[in-house]
Amino acid sequence: QVNSKEGEFQCKEKHAVLLSPVGKLEISGCETGLHEIKLPKMSVLPSGAESDAWEVCEGAEEMTEPLKQCTAWLHAYFYQPARMASLPLPAFHHPLLQRDSFTGQVLWTLLRGVKFGEAISYKRLAELAGNSRAARAVGGAMRSNPIPIIIPCHRVICSSGRSGHYGGGNLMKEWLLSHEKLQKEKLA
Repeated sequence: QVNSKEGEFQCKEKHAVLLSPVGKLEISGCETGLHEIKLPKMSVLPSGAESDAWEVCEGAEEMTEPLKQCTAWLHAYFYQPARMASLPLPAFHHPLLQRDSFTGQVLWTLLRGVKFGEAISYKRLAELAGNSRAARAVGGAMRSNPIPIIIPCHRVICSSGRSGHYGGGNLMKEWLLSHEKLQKEKLA
């Protein structure tokens, strides 16, 4: 780690690109933890052949431990959901998740409280995070989530049952929710 002018630490960030059933996921992080998962924009739902895709196409040789954990966790998410509970979550090293803010509180509440195959409304998540009148702020927190899929903002839906918006696009959100529902039924 290197000191910057402001006296804060700057990370030696590493990147990797994973070919997944939903397209190329770009992950980044340092030795301390995962910084970000960037989702591709889906224009069409993946077909059967694409949904079997999995490989680390860039950055495999430079992966930090948190990036390796992230890769293992995402692989389990897509292919072996029963294994997810036994895998460690990668450490997170993004400023949004370090600060004691409502957004951070919402993201941590979502991560800990909404399990695979479940969904929660913006309003209910606001209540669980400590402010029942902050459903719009929850939407803002979902938009700023640096670690989608692992911090499952796709599981947050409108009270009406509509899926609501998603950073990876609505097709991606629908695919992830459908994937979890199908996998959960298989495990039952």
